[in-house]
Amino acid sequence: MVKRVAKNLLTRKTAQELIERAKTGTLKKTLNVFDLIIIGIGAVVGTGILTIIGTAIQGGPESVGAGPAIVISMILAAIACVFSALCYSEIASFIPVSGSVYTYTYATLGEFAAWIVGWVLMLNYAIGNITVASSWCGYLTQLLKGFSKYLPDFVVNFPIWLRSDVRSIYIMCDKYGIDIHDKIPFLFDKIPFAINLPVVALTLLATIILIKGVKESARFAGIMVCLNLLMIVSFIVVGSKYIQPENWVPFAPNGMSGILMGAFIIFFAYIGFDAVSTAAEETKNPQKDIPRAILGTLTFCTVLYILVALVLTGIVPINQINPQAPIAHALHMINKDYLAGFISTAAVCALASVFLICQLASTRILYAMSRDKFLPKVLRSIHRKHRTPHVLTWTVAIVIIICSLFMDLNISAELCNYGTFTAFIAICVAVIILRKTEPNIKRPFKVPFVPLFPILGIISCSALMIYSLKQLTSSAIMFPLWVLIGVLIYASFSYKNLRR
Repeated sequence: MVKRVAKNLLTRKTAQELIERAKTGTLKKTLNVFDLIIIGIGAVVGTGILTIIGTAIQGGPESVGAGPAIVISMILAAIACVFSALCYSEIASFIPVSGSVYTYTYATLGEFAAWIVGWVLMLNYAIGNITVASSWCGYLTQLLKGFSKYLPDFVVNFPIWLRSDVRSIYIMCDKYGIDIHDKIPFLFDKIPFAINLPVVALTLLATIILIKGVKESARFAGIMVCLNLLMIVSFIVVGSKYIQPENWVPFAPNGMSGILMGAFIIFFAYIGFDAVSTAAEETKNPQKDIPRAILGTLTFCTVLYILVALVLTGIVPINQINPQAPIAHALHMINKDYLAGFISTAAVCALASVFLICQLASTRILYAMSRDKFLPKVLRSIHRKHRTPHVLTWTVAIVIIICSLFMDLNISAELCNYGTFTAFIAICVAVIILRKTEPNIKRPFKVPFVPLFPILGIISCSALMIYSLKQLTSSAIMFPLWVLIGVLIYASFSYKNLRR
């Protein structure tokens, strides 16, 4: 019995089986390399520059900041990402199917490992998207305040319990000594109630767009990305004239500890090239376009990050950086309010595109898992007209709305990072194994220096992950709990359903 269970847990699919399965699918192939790069840049640039970069520089509730040395943190994060990006490129070039690293794990480590990786990827996208949505709501609130002379007060300053989660409201009230009953209603005088209406509206809008079609989603994201890049370039050009080198001293106020935690935090913004691979099955020429899009996204966004970090820390002393809106606040500090207003407007659009792309990625991963019978058959239903997985899209939307009622945005970002590290480690392991088990398959793109490069990817990601576990508390507990829930779902439903 034990041998049979162990054998079943390690059951895997060959690369050829995965490719043949994709050929029988009904997802429409509409994306080219430009669409993929737009998807990647949209997922990478938005949250990283608009929100997470401020926390990485200044520090968070449970971590120290890197200060101006954030540029070193970015380089470290990029180096760790390069090894994983090369591995993504190799496997995606010859297994162009939906599901990203989940699918690749199925071809190397077996069905149980594939399920766990797929389950953890939900931290990257579905749960991580709560952070994106919350940040978007914050920028929207700031933008509305700029129209206080023209809009009624109930629109500009609507109650906090209609634009935040219960946990965040409790933290705010404890910090400022406010009676919680003055800020939030209680059902039956016992149950606190809050609902983030802007997040609900954003989720519903993104869901409708995604159901209509992935090509339409890419076009929408393209418009948002162009606006985002215009905003960032404007900040770099204008802000570079106001840099004060003394703000870069001390360069690393918290030493190596701050640099490493900065690298961990900024990892939240590097999931974009994974989002590229999730759309492989809907790409016209995935063998060539997926590797180009992944490496192009990583290179472009890393350079952009470093330039923004240098300008931001050169303009504003690190103790005065606003973690929620660092770029807009920096421009306000140098009396460029007109540009700060533009930044706030563009941020609302940019974060909306990030949210859209992450929701796209989460539905495609779940689609692949459902097709492999890990999830109920009804979830992989395809819309008759638009040829998109509409049931899964609505399912993810409902999960995001429910979790946004109580989940803290800082914890969701940290959980997303743990999911990212797990995915990156798994893809490096997959390349090493596939070189042994599938040596004769034609690889349009190959990782150089195997197994050295994949091993370096495993070591760099594991080191940052282990170091952060020692510094953080809440998310370090919730991540193993999330994995345990995944194991229970597999044991109670997926294992039995997969047996043939």
